[in-house]
Amino acid sequence: MSGNALGEALERLARRFETLPWTFSTVRKGGRDEIVRQWPGSPEEDIMVCVLRNFSFHEQLHRQDYYFFNYAYQGSYQAFSDRSSNVVTINEGECYVGQPFSGYGIRQDADSQSTVVGVLIKKELFYRDFLPVVSSAPAIFRFFIDPQQNEFSTEYLRFAFPDDSPVRMLLEMMVIEYSDPKEETQAMLKSLTAALLLQIARRYREVAKSSISQSVSEKMVAFIGEHLGNVSLDSIGKHFFYHPTYVSNLLKSETGRTFSEILLKLRMERAVMLMKGTTLPNEEIADMLGYSNTSNFYKAFREYYRVSPREYLRSIALNQA
Repeated sequence: MSGNALGEALERLARRFETLPWTFSTVRKGGRDEIVRQWPGSPEEDIMVCVLRNFSFHEQLHRQDYYFFNYAYQGSYQAFSDRSSNVVTINEGECYVGQPFSGYGIRQDADSQSTVVGVLIKKELFYRDFLPVVSSAPAIFRFFIDPQQNEFSTEYLRFAFPDDSPVRMLLEMMVIEYSDPKEETQAMLKSLTAALLLQIARRYREVAKSSISQSVSEKMVAFIGEHLGNVSLDSIGKHFFYHPTYVSNLLKSETGRTFSEILLKLRMERAVMLMKGTTLPNEEIADMLGYSNTSNFYKAFREYYRVSPREYLRSIALNQA
């Protein structure tokens, strides 16, 4: 892409950032008053791209009703975290991922020579279009649906991307597209955001794997959890370079469960997470989990939990009342 086009786009969005309606309101939530930042874009927009560059910007700790990804494109910036109750520094090449309603605030000084590229996503769009994109990574999947179950969740993700990661290029494409919006811009941003989420999920798995030591069987179970829609003993064997029979015997001896039992357990746990944390219809959930039709999903669910999906959700609602 042209360096001039990118530079002009960054500058255009940086100037636009200073004029955005960053309005706050006080909302009564959970018996307490919360400062909430409203969606700064137009009602027709589901995705926004913001650029904060080289001017003093000190936010108060607040909450917001959307997901956001803030990437340190140049230099570094500081962010308040409600969870850590202090200021964390996000260095160049690092990304801070925030949930809806999580406590947050950003601080940048005019002389910092830093550039932050932010992607804002309405949570309704995220649940409808993007949740399946991250469903293959159980840990990060839980992070994204947790706000549906706990409106005061204070979790956030923060990690660096390697120099050869396409994340920077994806963000640059989004900056150029959003800086000069056209009729199909939102559709284009949705495709680029899906690619961005895939990169975030991949990086999250890489960081998680490097921080813990796993046995072969544990790695196989994790692989099953990441490929619930199309996993088999053959696919596990090909990935780990073992014969399918060896995979079957190893899983049984080290976990006490057969491959089918492990797969069913993970599918049912994921089904409950999706049912509780999203508004996806059961037909889509069944498809995401690898069931050829909804009837097979209902049958498996009833045999596992001894109740239908509807009865399961009803019992949860009664217990929480």
